Amino acid sequence: MSLRICILETDSLRPELVDRYQGYGRMFERLFAQQPIPARFELFNVVEGVYPDDDERYDAYLVTGSKADSFASDPWIQTLKAFLLDRYRRGDKLLGICFGHQLLALLLGGRSERASQGWGVGIHRYRLAEQPAWMKPAVEELTLLISHQDQVTQLPEKATVLASSDFCPIAAYRIEDQVLCFQGHPEFIPDYSRALLDIRQKCIGEHVYQQGIASLEHPHHGPTVAEWIMRFVAGERFAQLSPAREKVTDTA
Repeated sequence: MSLRICILETDSLRPELVDRYQGYGRMFERLFAQQPIPARFELFNVVEGVYPDDDERYDAYLVTGSKADSFASDPWIQTLKAFLLDRYRRGDKLLGICFGHQLLALLLGGRSERASQGWGVGIHRYRLAEQPAWMKPAVEELTLLISHQDQVTQLPEKATVLASSDFCPIAAYRIEDQVLCFQGHPEFIPDYSRALLDIRQKCIGEHVYQQGIASLEHPHHGPTVAEWIMRFVAGERFAQLSPAREKVTDTA
């Protein structure tokens, strides 16, 4: 038995990065393939208006990161919001990463906006507010690769903060057992983050760029968060599965 996950891609990679990294959906496929819970994935580029058929059923719907603003009025964003709201009302599980994290917060009654803190890049550290049973293996402090200048600034009703920092107070949240979102990118690897930093060096400024590059020397918990996500989606079906040893990815 395996999970069936719908990945809603909300961006395409820069042309110079496509050959090596393919796309955000493929990054998630590679990441989740390392996890002990088996899953099958179907990718849909919603920027191009591609969605699953209405009668298709998935164990969860994952909204990827994007260079777009979650609070923008682009037609494809409005279409995606309507799709996700319908799925939420049906009781489907929803997952959000970066843009997806912000969009779901906004859609469900919270607030997302341009952050006064500026760009967040590289590897960032977060305090954990709680660790439900599905957050296995447990960690004392969460580290993730990030790339964002927008943030969730107000939680939706019934949402609970899972991770925070002074720079990003709402870095991860859940809404009961239905919605799970992270500002950071578990699917990123340091080489991809380095490529983004090089591309955005002038945009983010030399000081932020140098801090981001230096942070990539440290490990991150991307694979651990991926296992958390899969356990959240699986619920009781894989509750007895022993967690893998705490996964911390180095700079390879």
